[in-house]
Amino acid sequence: MIIVSGTIRIEAADVESAMALGTTMAEASLAEEGCSAYGFWQNPSDPTQVRVFEEWVSQEALDLHFATPHMAEFMAGLGQLSTSDMDLHKYQVSEKGPLF
Repeated sequence: MIIVSGTIRIEAADVESAMALGTTMAEASLAEEGCSAYGFWQNPSDPTQVRVFEEWVSQEALDLHFATPHMAEFMAGLGQLSTSDMDLHKYQVSEKGPLF
């Protein structure tokens, strides 16, 4: 399993547009084969910081995701916004289970 997690800082004036892009991206991505979680959430104490979290069954599924039209549209839209401090990481996970 591949986990993508991290944060993006969005200029306050662009947060609403960024969240709309994120919502559209999440809906399209969740419809992809191999995607079990995909979301964008604002930090409650700092709305200009957005948390990204994704779960993919394999690197192949993630690679296919990067080649989708909705990814290209998302990246083009994000490129028009004022962003900074993009800190995204990919984790390869061998096991997943309940916390409690």
